[in-house]
Amino acid sequence: MKQETAAIHAGNIVTDSNKPAVQPITTSTTFLHQEDSLVYSRANNPNRMALENLLAKLEFGEDAAAFSSGNAAGMAVFQSLEPGSHIVAPDDMYHGLRAQLVQMFQGIHSVSFVDMTNPDNIAAVIKPETKLIWVETPSNPLLKISDIKKICSIASERKIKVACDNTFATPVFQNPLLLGADIVMHSSTKYLGGHSDILGGALVTKKMDEFWEKVKFVQKTGGAVPSPFDTYLLCRSIKTLSYRMKGHVEHAGILAEYLFHHPQVEAVYYPGLKSHPGHEVAASQMSGFGGMLSFLVKGEADDADRVISKLKYYTNATSLGGVESLIERRAASEGPDSKTPPNLVRLSVGLEHVDDLVEDMDQALGK
Repeated sequence: MKQETAAIHAGNIVTDSNKPAVQPITTSTTFLHQEDSLVYSRANNPNRMALENLLAKLEFGEDAAAFSSGNAAGMAVFQSLEPGSHIVAPDDMYHGLRAQLVQMFQGIHSVSFVDMTNPDNIAAVIKPETKLIWVETPSNPLLKISDIKKICSIASERKIKVACDNTFATPVFQNPLLLGADIVMHSSTKYLGGHSDILGGALVTKKMDEFWEKVKFVQKTGGAVPSPFDTYLLCRSIKTLSYRMKGHVEHAGILAEYLFHHPQVEAVYYPGLKSHPGHEVAASQMSGFGGMLSFLVKGEADDADRVISKLKYYTNATSLGGVESLIERRAASEGPDSKTPPNLVRLSVGLEHVDDLVEDMDQALGK
């Protein structure tokens, strides 16, 4: 099946004797004891089985594990490492997972943050105890691009696991497992959900190996799993993922070009622009450049806040991937420890008419 077809059909596992066209929601927390049956909903559930089958198909993996949030999914990977492991992570890393490594896993694992746009930086910090390279491409919020194939080549020589956060790219535009990664992570709250009304996360593995068994143990025993209703909604939303993403990437490209030429914009971070330092790498491993971009408003934080306050069709809110356009001054959301420039604005480009989005941005930026 092509991805559009898999998105519609791979998430249907119908257990109802009436054979409905759409899988029903199974809310029962417990099941009748019988051979090869489900036992308890924390361990498994028909709706979660359907979602995990769907995600594995979309990312070309052998298995998937759904979680109650993207943070829970990422944390399951860190929890599955042996104590004392060394992790290499990107310097521009989603702040929620970075906080886990710096605070929650302090004294359990060690971590080196490096600029992964140059793979040599990774090789330079690898130690005998390095067990994981965590990749995020495009990165959040600077849209840095890392060469997945080159990083996986470095890791493979040393038998180090590679996990890639694919939230910004989605399986529509990028498939890290096909480029050599071992595990793909998603915050399914974002584009997979697509409507800003579902909280979730997921991991997909290339192989069902010993490390994956540890991840599944964390999922089952830790219990940070999504509800039947949330997994049902995700299967429903993913049916339109490929077509939603076509709109997001088209609009993001138009807005990026507009912002790039605006006199009140200092810089634009979008891998679809030929001026982006990672454009060629992105073009080699992505079939589309995504719906996320960031830009620097000329001036200080107050100037960026002023632009945001004038907008009509962009909601000043955290998160991304919904049909509505979301915008925020990212450093304000990340807090006092943020490494993000104070005048950086992150934009999740929605599916409103692009002319309205450009006109609204034009009046907010002024001349």
